[in-house]
Amino acid sequence: MMLKRIAIDTSKHIFTLYGVDDQDRPVLRRELRRGQVEAFFRKLEPTEVVLEACGGSHHWGRLFTQLGHRVRLLPPQYVKPFVKRGKNDNKDAEAINEAASRPTMSSVPVKTTDQQAEAIVLRHREMLVNQHTQAINALRGHATEFGVVVAKGTTNVAALLSILAADSAIPAAAQAMFEQMGAHIDALGQRVAALDGELAVLHKSNAVSQLLAKIPGVGPIGAITMALTVDPGNFESGRHFAAWLGLTPKEHSTGGKQRMGKISKAGNERLRQLLVVGATSVVRFAKPGSKSASAWLLQLLQRKPRKVAAVALANKNARIIWAMMSRGEAYRRQPIAA
Repeated sequence: MMLKRIAIDTSKHIFTLYGVDDQDRPVLRRELRRGQVEAFFRKLEPTEVVLEACGGSHHWGRLFTQLGHRVRLLPPQYVKPFVKRGKNDNKDAEAINEAASRPTMSSVPVKTTDQQAEAIVLRHREMLVNQHTQAINALRGHATEFGVVVAKGTTNVAALLSILAADSAIPAAAQAMFEQMGAHIDALGQRVAALDGELAVLHKSNAVSQLLAKIPGVGPIGAITMALTVDPGNFESGRHFAAWLGLTPKEHSTGGKQRMGKISKAGNERLRQLLVVGATSVVRFAKPGSKSASAWLLQLLQRKPRKVAAVALANKNARIIWAMMSRGEAYRRQPIAA
């Protein structure tokens, strides 16, 4: 059987295959269990295999590539418009094939095992930071029920626990739970600090991260995250990279009239967050004569709100990051505004 393309709708246990011939006529509709997939594709002649870029897709992409097939991973949001009514696994696989047949359809590069392994520490730290914040918010919420309120911030957790422990009006059962919550918060904080130490070591040993950290608004965490997760070769230009991060405005143009809206917030949310938070810190302390305040930024702050200026600076930093990573150049600091 000569197949032009096979689209696969993956799941935990059952994989649905949809294959077409040279004239794009469906000639293969089949379901395979997970353990049968490798043996099936090992017997096939090399062909194009298309999957959605979702959990586990990079593993299968590497496996199919080793078997001699040409692999493409499509973003799920680009596949969704091709799904017909009455959604099921067969129609999902057909939609993947239909999307892959479009000559201008974008695809996601298949990640190597090293790329995925290096990114685990970043994802794990992000999860622990979220859990740490959630635990602190829960503690503050329970304390409010007993009329105890302190200032916001991680540094005030110890003071809040001391006040709760010293308040005789709080029942013993609540006191015991507050003590457990405090121990849980402390344990999470220690684990985050340990991962910060590991990232600091990675940052010092990574030449690209050292270069990126020189950019105003890009700290060690942002620099090592960019260095470990971004491949500049996947983007045609700095503008393309900024658009992938979601830092460019949505366009609602029609009839020859250009209408630009808010930023699209597409792409990698974590990278966009790091750039915007870093740019916000630069904008906060921007004033004539400061090392991080360029003439462009000061002029922008005279015309636009501070948050808009922060997003614009994040967009500019994204383009600088792409240029530095793709060319291996050091950051050239702009002249200080008078």
